Amino acid sequence: MEFAIASAIGVLTAAGVYLLLRTRTFDIILGLTLLSYATNLLIFAAGRPVVGMPPVLKEGRDALLSNYSDPLPQALVLTAIVIAFAMTAVTVVVAMRHHSDLHSDHVDGQEPGRPQ
Repeated sequence: MEFAIASAIGVLTAAGVYLLLRTRTFDIILGLTLLSYATNLLIFAAGRPVVGMPPVLKEGRDALLSNYSDPLPQALVLTAIVIAFAMTAVTVVVAMRHHSDLHSDHVDGQEPGRPQ
């Protein structure tokens, strides 16, 4: 299972960096989204999720790390998802305004095939 999570994080990071290096606005927004997904998955995996274990202490169970799942990474990932959604919405609005002003979706504002 660790190999699958590590592979997913690596693939999401590689795809996100590749898309960030493109010159189109939509590609950059998609790359930032993939990088945020990779970061959320990394934070969640670092919290050692244990299947079937409660995140809160209960009476009658020993207070050992092997008996409980850490709730802090889950809360951090939930907060990061909300923040990433809000920032994606702001970025899309700015990109749409940029496109309506310049009639181009290139990051540098140049038309493809047009000399600088």
